[in-house]
Amino acid sequence: MYGFRGSYHLRNTDASEQSPSSGDACAASIDADAGSFSRDSAGLHAVFCGHPQWRDSALKELAQSQGNSAALMAAWRQRGDGILDLLAGDFALLIIDEAAGRVFAATDRIGRWPLFYAHTQEQVACSTNAGYLKDIAWIDSHLSEQAIYSYLYFHMVPSPLSIFRGISKLPGAHVFDWQRGKVTVRCWWQPQFTEDSHADMKTLGAEMMGIIRKSVGRLADNAAVGAFLSGGLDSSTVAGVLSEIRPNADTFSIGFDVAGYDEISYARIAVQHFNTQRHEYYVTPEDVVASIPQIAEHYDEPFGNSSALPAYYCAKMARECGIERLLAGDGGDEIFAGNERYAKQKVFELYANLPGVLKTGIRSTLAALPQTPALLRKARSYVEQASVPLPDRLESYNFLHRIDAATMFTPDFLQQVDQHAPEELMRDIYRRPADASSLNRMMYLDWQRTLADNDLRKVQRTCELAGVDVVYPLLDDELVEFSCRVPSRMKLPGHRLRYFYKQATQDFLPVEILRKKKHGFGLPFGIWMKEHPALRAMACESLGQLAQRGWIRAEFIDEVLKLHNTAHSSYYGELVWILVMLEQWLEAHHV
Repeated sequence: MYGFRGSYHLRNTDASEQSPSSGDACAASIDADAGSFSRDSAGLHAVFCGHPQWRDSALKELAQSQGNSAALMAAWRQRGDGILDLLAGDFALLIIDEAAGRVFAATDRIGRWPLFYAHTQEQVACSTNAGYLKDIAWIDSHLSEQAIYSYLYFHMVPSPLSIFRGISKLPGAHVFDWQRGKVTVRCWWQPQFTEDSHADMKTLGAEMMGIIRKSVGRLADNAAVGAFLSGGLDSSTVAGVLSEIRPNADTFSIGFDVAGYDEISYARIAVQHFNTQRHEYYVTPEDVVASIPQIAEHYDEPFGNSSALPAYYCAKMARECGIERLLAGDGGDEIFAGNERYAKQKVFELYANLPGVLKTGIRSTLAALPQTPALLRKARSYVEQASVPLPDRLESYNFLHRIDAATMFTPDFLQQVDQHAPEELMRDIYRRPADASSLNRMMYLDWQRTLADNDLRKVQRTCELAGVDVVYPLLDDELVEFSCRVPSRMKLPGHRLRYFYKQATQDFLPVEILRKKKHGFGLPFGIWMKEHPALRAMACESLGQLAQRGWIRAEFIDEVLKLHNTAHSSYYGELVWILVMLEQWLEAHHV
């Protein structure tokens, strides 16, 4: 098992009973960490997963000598649920206190570890893997239609949902607290976006680099450590700092022999600049055919981020080179404003901030004009999108907003889902930060959705499969808090993404990397599916099986395949991938 699981059964639910309730045995383990699970004679169990930092010196010493779970038990005895004030870093934790009839579980600020839970009045179970809970007899492990719909919307199953009806997923910075059958789920940390209006760019930049160096230094305290290196801003920064600590550090890069997808040349620029030990692998269509079933089986929920596959081959290459821990650059875009949609929203805000009377006049004028020329069509499209408020506008290009639901799904399936639930989830997250700019709200939304439920899950699960530990220096608590102080006007002046970060690293990173356009780490699946018979056969077989499940109309799947073959293969290839990975997961898990 990679991670942990724990369960508890309250045998006597009569609150008038004064004697302690006894609990079932707690089965728990953490990969390659003998100190991860502790228990005492009083019935206190503590399970810990991750790479925590203890703020208390005595607890830090205890963790070093006896393991993190021993420190967790000591902290619980001293502070109860106040233990989270003593912790930083990445973690998922579980405490079972039999004497109190209490089960307490929590995730770190960003949610770098998943944590699932299920409960009744008498029983509770928690795990870092949904698959470890679904076979427990009292848990409803039927598939959730709402989760399937949300998967097709987000390309993953977002917290607090899980793919199983009776299991929930704890979001980042949340607590699950079960006390004798009574349950509380709450957020234990919220970012404070206290922007420093008098901030000095140079001073802040030096502070940022100091925090990054400290974070990399702490997480690289491992005999066999390397770094992912895509050639982007973040992975290049992490690899460069690692090379300062460890000359000739090992870096690992993935390429694709497809125009428009291969960025390995930028990784080589970083390798030369920082003098790292270069390791490269080019993913092929044959690799995709071979690894899709393996990756689908390893994930405990359907997962549709196609970059999971190159991430797996990168981690696999590192493991074959003897690497035990990889440093990943995830998080920089979300804390220092690097996603294209942030800049795009500023264009729409120009219209959104106009007086209502003026907006009405613009809409009326455009409606009265002819449908042509193209410039007028673009103007109408702009006004239509700008009229949608944030955060809904972020999903304007979502497949499920561009395709009529009745065309895609069967009537029976649609009757069982709330089509507005994904948008409501986004709105709830977007509204949480107090006194935050729209930019900071979008970034916070991405911490919860894009990072915790998507990108981090991608990297974590694929590294698990490859047998490598992974850490995220750019998601260090101190760096996240620091980013909240950097003014929005510095993070994104006009439409210049990552402006502050680029200024802070201009004397550190190669100029080519500072100037390169953001590309991403996508898989050329749509192109390869068109050219590679075995890959197309696998995809068509999976889609045929999916059509028989009664959720998605068979004629819709036929139309998607036709459009992929005759229209935009990359665009429709992404939709095919999402559908294929859903069916592959269902088959791998015998559902």
